[in-house]
Formats: sequence, C-alpha cells, structure tokens
Amino acid sequence: MKVTVVGAGNVGATCADVLAYREIANEIVLVDIKEGVSEGKALDIWQKAPIDLYDSRTIGSTNDYTKTAGSDVVVITSGLPRKPGMSRDDLIGTNAGIVKSVTENIIRHSSDAIIIIVSNPLDVMTYQAHLTSKLPRTKVFGMAGILDTARYRAFLAEALNISPKDIQAMLLGGHGDTMVPLPRYTTVAGIPVTELIDADKLNAILERTKVGGGELVKLMGTSAWYAPGSAAAQMVEAIVRDQRRVFPVCVQLDGEYGITDCYLGVPVVLGKNGIEKIIELDLNVHEKALMEASRKAVREVMDVLDKLG
Repeated sequence: MKVTVVGAGNVGATCADVLAYREIANEIVLVDIKEGVSEGKALDIWQKAPIDLYDSRTIGSTNDYTKTAGSDVVVITSGLPRKPGMSRDDLIGTNAGIVKSVTENIIRHSSDAIIIIVSNPLDVMTYQAHLTSKLPRTKVFGMAGILDTARYRAFLAEALNISPKDIQAMLLGGHGDTMVPLPRYTTVAGIPVTELIDADKLNAILERTKVGGGELVKLMGTSAWYAPGSAAAQMVEAIVRDQRRVFPVCVQLDGEYGITDCYLGVPVVLGKNGIEKIIELDLNVHEKALMEASRKAVREVMDVLDKLG
C-alpha cells in the first residue's frame, strides 16, 4: 500500500509520522513546494524507524508528483493560514487554487486514488477537490468530524475524570462554530452522557468544542497539528485496512438529511472503497434546525468559490 501526504507542514508531517509509526502503509510519500522540507522530514521519520521499530518507508519530494504515482490514498493538507488583512474571499481563492493544482497533479499520477482533504476552509476545499478530480463523492471527502468529536470527547473525559477510550460521540454539519452537536448520541461505556453530567456543564463543553481550533490558535499563535494529523491518519487506516469504521466525514450530500449539493459532516462507513455507506440519523426538530443553519453557512462559502470561478 502506498499513501501520499501533500503538505509537509505540521499537520502533514504529523499525519505521515503516525502512518509510519503504525505501519499503515508500506510506502509514505511526503510532498511539499518548499525545497528540501519534505525530504528532510521524511528522512527524519525514517531515521527513527530503528528506534520505534517500524518498517514503513517515508520518502520526500519537492513538488515532484511522479514519486506519488500509484498512490492508493492521498491526504491533502496544503494551504495558507488566514493572515492579517486577508479577507475570507482572499483565503478561499488562494487555497482553492492550491487545492485545485494539487488535485490535478495527484489525479495525473494516481487516477484512482481516494482523496482526503484537510486543507481549510475544509468544507469548501472538499468541494474544490471533488470538482477538480471528477471522482465519485465516495472517493473525495474531508476530515473534520473526527477532529471535532475528539476534542469533544477529550473535554468530556477531563470533566468526568475518566478515560477518553470509553467515550463515543457524534457531531454533524460544517467544520467550525456551525457544527451540530448531538448529546443524545454521546455515551460513556454505553451510558448516555446526560446521566453523568448536568446540562449546563455539557453545554459549556459543546460551546468549547465549537471554538476548539480557535482556542489553540490563541494559545500558540498558530493552528493545531497533532490532533488533525492523527485524525487524518485514522481515516487512512480505516481505508487501507478495510476496517469499515463509522466516522463523521465531510461529503457531498445528495438528498441525505433532505440536503442536496452541499458538503457537510455526516456519519459514514469508511472502508477499502472510501465511503462505503452514508448513515442517516433520525434527527429531532432542534437538530434539524441546527443542521439547516450549518448548511446555509457552508453553502454561503461554496457560493464564494463559485463566484471566484
């Protein structure tokens, strides 16, 4: 199995490192536009193989996509962070151009690869990659829900003073403050979370989850990388090992949840073919209203991309 990670920044390098450490693929190619960065990080990961005892080979490439040929799965993390004075439209236009170029290069050398988008704004970058690749929606999707639910579960574990291993949760919608939390689908070893924590504390955790990325930016002056990189690697593992894991994933909806032609996070089954199945939950009136609000917010950003051409 061969996996390519495009973008050797903090998120991409973390993803490649987790993939290697867990021996998820035989060969992992790390690609970046900056001279020597991907080669250096790939070499560093390879040099710790004798220490951590793994066989996965990591290879770096400066913008040479021939080395990615025959990739089974590709993770795209490329893009620029929003800078002072940069409008949302500027960010979308810049990163859409990057994602479009990367996707074209990937498809040129791995026409049947499964593509996972991590670049931001995530929902609309998934839209861009899907448009460019012309692959089925089951093979082009975005990582968001795994990261968001991980933050939610981590906060719950801290509040309840328990292991995060025993917490299961689900979130829907867009990546960011319009995500749709589903407390009634949150359990601790099968116990509904509402039986273990009062409503005010739970709501505070949900609100913290919505701005989880922003909290880290305020603390570090940059966006997160350990959790996003690990989340993307977990998706790759589910595909490469045909685990058929159930994860919230950003995908183009085509009638599911009463929504058409919008990219939102919903639970799916991930396996060797990518998205094997989209799971439709029976949402209540309140949850449907939140989902519609999330749809409108994401659709507005998609419209910006459409206007930019």
